[in-house]
Amino acid sequence: MVTATLNVIDSTLAVSGKTDLNRLAEVYRLCAQSEGKSTATIAIVVSSVRYLTAFLKANGMSTDISEIGVGQIRGFTLHLQSRQKFASHPYTRPQGGNLSGTTINDYLRALRAFWSWALAEGYIHKNPFSLLKIPKAPKRLIPSFATEQLAGLIEAVEVSTAQGQRDYTMILLLVDTGLRVSELTGLKADDVNLERRTLKVWGKGAKERIVPFGVRAQKALLRYVNFHRPEPATPLTREFFLTDCGEPLKARRVQAIIKHYGEKAGIKGIRCSPHTLRHTAAVMWIRNGGDVFSLQQILGHSSLEMVRVYVNLAQSDVEAAHRRYSPADNLELKGPRARRSSKHVKVFNDTTSSLGNKALSLNSEP
Repeated sequence: MVTATLNVIDSTLAVSGKTDLNRLAEVYRLCAQSEGKSTATIAIVVSSVRYLTAFLKANGMSTDISEIGVGQIRGFTLHLQSRQKFASHPYTRPQGGNLSGTTINDYLRALRAFWSWALAEGYIHKNPFSLLKIPKAPKRLIPSFATEQLAGLIEAVEVSTAQGQRDYTMILLLVDTGLRVSELTGLKADDVNLERRTLKVWGKGAKERIVPFGVRAQKALLRYVNFHRPEPATPLTREFFLTDCGEPLKARRVQAIIKHYGEKAGIKGIRCSPHTLRHTAAVMWIRNGGDVFSLQQILGHSSLEMVRVYVNLAQSDVEAAHRRYSPADNLELKGPRARRSSKHVKVFNDTTSSLGNKALSLNSEP
């Protein structure tokens, strides 16, 4: 397998026009796979290169990476900013509105990573992205479920069936651990330690971490494993959460399941998804007094930057709650009585009298 991969790389580089973007994208794919980069990371980089290539060809520009400079990248950025959502998508019809700032930022960061790789590999001698400033992604308020919404979502699950018990267990585990949906569906049977109440999770960048879970989730997991988990479809099926047929449960199916229960619970104004459960888990951790460093480890973030967002969101909840439940504001007190000296009373009476005289003089004018 390794020899075959090396032969593909050699044959790709041997042909003419080896610095063409599409050819380099394939070389990047093989190199990134050999370096252990995630499938999602490779996919976004390769897709971004293909979008850029299509733009350059449509405008009669060269697709040789050595001939692409700042002007072409800026032109592509403007093209993305005016591009309709799902334009030219093979399965989804175009939708109203243009690409979001977050999507554009993702494409350009992927291209910047590709150019950095090409520079490191010696395919180019200068990087146009060193002279460019990528438009920042807009900062959006992270949505999270209210306590009543979360309870309604969980209670909407009918646990009397095997499928319902599986769904209940998944939702409870997502709330308790803040796992990404890909991490949940990627759990293997050996990754779940019911005795120690821990999960071995493979996160972004193939990074392994240990995530604890609570007693309530432990009980749900025990019921699922002992009474409701179907037999795996094949001896090679090791995933923990399975369909009724014993096949591994896919991320899209989990998303559809949570959306279904959200509709059943009548939840409005917020997207019912695994990622919203992840945000909710993080905010609830902070609200309940958890520390940010443990939360960073549990969520699998490489830095505290994202965790600070959850802290700020939890803090805003505290401020809003104080405005509503302020002890002083909710006291039923009579207005304070201030003792006035005779000097203050005289000044007040004189001022009142003066204002009254002015009002009379104004009213008497023709």
